[in-house]
Amino acid sequence: MQYTDLRILYEDNQIIVAEKPQNVPSALDSSGDPDMLSLVKEYVKVKYNKPGNVFIGLVHRLDRPTGGVMVFARTSKAAERLSACIRDGNFDKRYYAVVMGVPRLRSERITHYLLKDEVTNTTSVVPQLTAGAKAAELQYSVVETAETALVKMSLADIRLETGRSHQIRVQMSALGNPVFGDSRYGGAKTPKGNLALWSYQLKFPHPVTKTIMSFRATPPLDETPWKLFKSLEAHFNIL
Repeated sequence: MQYTDLRILYEDNQIIVAEKPQNVPSALDSSGDPDMLSLVKEYVKVKYNKPGNVFIGLVHRLDRPTGGVMVFARTSKAAERLSACIRDGNFDKRYYAVVMGVPRLRSERITHYLLKDEVTNTTSVVPQLTAGAKAAELQYSVVETAETALVKMSLADIRLETGRSHQIRVQMSALGNPVFGDSRYGGAKTPKGNLALWSYQLKFPHPVTKTIMSFRATPPLDETPWKLFKSLEAHFNIL
């Protein structure tokens, strides 16, 4: 992937909003593969003919296999204010996930305590008093269910209230409904394929004007399992 392949949803002199493709890292990692932060820097450097090192602030991340909307800061002030929005809960992150089976409740707010193992880059649900454990909260609602000859799946609309590593994947797996394609946290319960987790909407106040900004990106509706859920076409006004 090159910077010319970026899908830019919005830009001004404070922020850039882009769609992260699946399987592209949010920032440089040990793989050395092209990452969103470096690509956005290159995009700004070339488009605006900026010499030297370009500042782009990474204020949040998406897991490598997760696609969807990301916002980057173009100034240190914007980075500080967007980070403050995240800490204060004024940064609304919405995801679609296709999960295996049907959750026991159609809508629920769930809390777990998670612990990340930095060596293996995995996160697990642990007792509340475990040293280093952090509270993780999300709300989900089942939008639609679909069934193939082999499996039953549900489309879940998820709102993150915290931003822990691998949070959605770990919490939905803990419910017994791992995300489709999640070999790490779903194991044998989920078919092979791209992880069916997509950041479809970000909503936050602009770091300077304070205007509420809202951006959306459509998951790959021509791919399995997304194409099984007709409600997505209506949501994204696809005729």
